Amino acid sequence: MQLIQIDKARYRKHLNIVIMICIVLLISGCLGISQTLIQLYPDPSGSHFHWNLTGVIITSIMIGIGLVKIRHHAFMTEVVYVWDLKQALNRVTRSMKKVKAAAELGNYDALLALQFNYAGSRLLWELDDNTIIMDELAVEQAKLDALLTQYNISVDVADYSRDTLDKIPE
Repeated sequence: MQLIQIDKARYRKHLNIVIMICIVLLISGCLGISQTLIQLYPDPSGSHFHWNLTGVIITSIMIGIGLVKIRHHAFMTEVVYVWDLKQALNRVTRSMKKVKAAAELGNYDALLALQFNYAGSRLLWELDDNTIIMDELAVEQAKLDALLTQYNISVDVADYSRDTLDKIPE
């Protein structure tokens, strides 16, 4: 995955629109489906929890399918990019113990994964205005820079791919 700069204002605007549409669809879909089921199959005890839950589940599935279908629309470009970036960063984070251990030994792929993780996290946190832990990121980046200098290795985040983590030894 390549790190690209995206328009923060456009991203936030489109994300807010997508969230609002999902909320409206979830509310109206749940109510519509559950009320229809309650009318068709009334429960003499007055408990309609199972029909309400069914409405939530069906509507959530329909929204998920809809989001997958419109994933490649131009309106969704920034939203989908950030979604994919979060998944890529989460994959690195889940392997962080292995990655850091290999990076300490000078493994190129581990150092590249760390550089991608730090650069991607910085991009993501700036988009979401989450600057609270940027100082911690700067400390980790300084440690990585020291390792890169120690092993005389230069990494470019453009070289990072999904397969990079698979190349790191256990």
